[in-house]
Amino acid sequence: MADLLIELFSEEIPARMQARAREDLKKLVTDGLVEAGLTYRSAGVFSTPRRLTLAIEGLSAHSPTTREERKGPRTDAPEAALEGFLRSTGLTRDQLEARDDKKGQVWFATITRPGRPAADIVAEVLEAAIRNFPWPKSMRWGAGNLRWVRPLHSILCLLTDESGASVVPLEIEGIRASNTTRGHRFMAPEEFTVSGFDDYAAKLRRARVMLDSAEREAAIRQEAANLAFARGWEIVPDEGLLTEVAGLVEWPVPLMGAIEDRFLSLPPEVLQTSMKEHQKFFSARNPKSGRIEGFVTVANIETSDQGETILKGNQRVLAARLSDAAFFWENDLREARSGMTDWAEGLKAVTFQSRLGSQADRITRIAALARQIAPLVGADADQAEQAARVAKLDLRSAMVGEFPELQGIMGRYYALEAGLPAAVADAARDHYSPLGPSDAVPSAPVSVAVALADKLDTLTGFWAIDEKPTGSKDPFALRRAALGVIRLVLVNGARLGLSELFRLFGEAHLAALKPGQGDQQIATLQNDLLAFFYDRLKVHLRDQGIRHDIIDAVLNMPGSDDLVLLVNRATALNDVLRTNDGTNLLQGLKRAGNILAQAEDKDGVEYSFGADPKFAETDEERALFAALDQAEPAIRNAVTGEDFPAAMQAIAALRAPIDAFFEAVQINTDNQIVRRNRLNLLSRIREAGRLIADFGRIEG
Repeated sequence: MADLLIELFSEEIPARMQARAREDLKKLVTDGLVEAGLTYRSAGVFSTPRRLTLAIEGLSAHSPTTREERKGPRTDAPEAALEGFLRSTGLTRDQLEARDDKKGQVWFATITRPGRPAADIVAEVLEAAIRNFPWPKSMRWGAGNLRWVRPLHSILCLLTDESGASVVPLEIEGIRASNTTRGHRFMAPEEFTVSGFDDYAAKLRRARVMLDSAEREAAIRQEAANLAFARGWEIVPDEGLLTEVAGLVEWPVPLMGAIEDRFLSLPPEVLQTSMKEHQKFFSARNPKSGRIEGFVTVANIETSDQGETILKGNQRVLAARLSDAAFFWENDLREARSGMTDWAEGLKAVTFQSRLGSQADRITRIAALARQIAPLVGADADQAEQAARVAKLDLRSAMVGEFPELQGIMGRYYALEAGLPAAVADAARDHYSPLGPSDAVPSAPVSVAVALADKLDTLTGFWAIDEKPTGSKDPFALRRAALGVIRLVLVNGARLGLSELFRLFGEAHLAALKPGQGDQQIATLQNDLLAFFYDRLKVHLRDQGIRHDIIDAVLNMPGSDDLVLLVNRATALNDVLRTNDGTNLLQGLKRAGNILAQAEDKDGVEYSFGADPKFAETDEERALFAALDQAEPAIRNAVTGEDFPAAMQAIAALRAPIDAFFEAVQINTDNQIVRRNRLNLLSRIREAGRLIADFGRIEG
């Protein structure tokens, strides 16, 4: 067994590419080694801005000798067929063996592939990995044809076993593999040799390189927190920025600075976004004031002045950036305080989608429909319409033009500066939410009304122009919009009839797109969108432990376009079916349905009425009649009152009488009167179940 160490040393690798590159290197090399017949015990992969490193432990010393037997053409086959077989095997005619087969004699080839040393295999696999590496973007340099993300300077490739370390013989475009590498670009640029991974990692650390990105992240997080604590501040968490910054430095040195007082009046989101996007700074917040008052920058070098010069330079650049932000802010405030009419006019020239009109057209639709949704979610209709009309005006602001990720957030500030109610301003901020499965769901009624109108307008609009998601393609994020509607409805308990909303929104779009469209077109849009929502709902509820077949069982019940009603029904059904009584009840209901369906198909009639206890011949029949007489009104009343747990409790009481009935009674008796009566009794069982769900759709 041997250990393999590979390092690909280059100019700086973009931070956003490093995580993917680590996994690609590991997969390409380990898959190649295994395909060539080598085995290994474990593999670890690391990256810094200038290197990708793969360490493999327990690599077999050579691949095994293999023998493959391959059947060829008949011995009397045409010469061309034999020659093709010989070419595919690499053998000559005298190396073949003729054997008897069902249809005569057939040529057989035995191909022996001798084992190969690990070094030869590693060289081939690594060269293929380097030449075919799937960088998102790559470049060529000099006179060679090799492509890499940035110029590749050196390759370290070392096999270490009991006898010592040896360099794998490999050369690519003039770059010869060796046992040398370099440390930090400025603090330890000299070459040094290594004898294995432990030696490599230790010498890199002495040369001011932290090899493990996770270690760099932890060091930055801890030191930044310490610096902030010393000032009475706290670091605003940002895991994405932390990962990116850890990919920009080999030896992280966090430094803390303060934001000039003249910029502290800027909204904290502006300060945080400007520092993150332009400078890769972490924001430091004063917990007493709630303001962003400082920052942490991460240098890639230790200096004799403890970073003072670096910090001063960063603060000069930051001051220039924040001066721009302050300029945008002041200009935007003047427009906000004057009523934002110029922004509203400007949105007439901003296209939402070529066939769906401008953003101004969209705002008009959303405002009208938000007014109609408002009473359904407990919102003030006037405020909902007003919020919809101002929610997207910040798209024309200078600040959002510079920082698009602040849309909505800035809209709230501008709405407040315009003197609008807080509920309206909050809706401007919240109406985009939820943006994903982990994003918070708005709960303020006005925000909910506008958020629903915004997403439903998007969905019905793209359905109206037949731009629906296909397979894995969803360029307009319509699946996300549908999930957003589902979460808004369920979290807020909003009792909405989606079909009616689809009709309202669909009519608004189709009237502009295809004047004169009739009820059939609207109905098609309603049905298609409802089916799409049901698919999204199944995905959403699957994470909560509710199976798709349980959703299917309640979809055809009255009011199924009311998602709150549907989910409450499905949840109660799911809870009961998790119990032993529920499982047995399901089997009884399904058995009753199956027997009844077979009899109805055979007899050509529907057994749906007329069950009479006077024709009962057994105590079990009479007990089932009595149980149904008690359960049916209880189920019906509970369902009418939307008390689905009570409805499930009532139908669960039928479990024992149904089981006893099937054990004691023969349905298809020779007495036709008794047979019909028993079939009609089964119909009562089926109909009792149908008050709650279509149990025939449930698996199991």
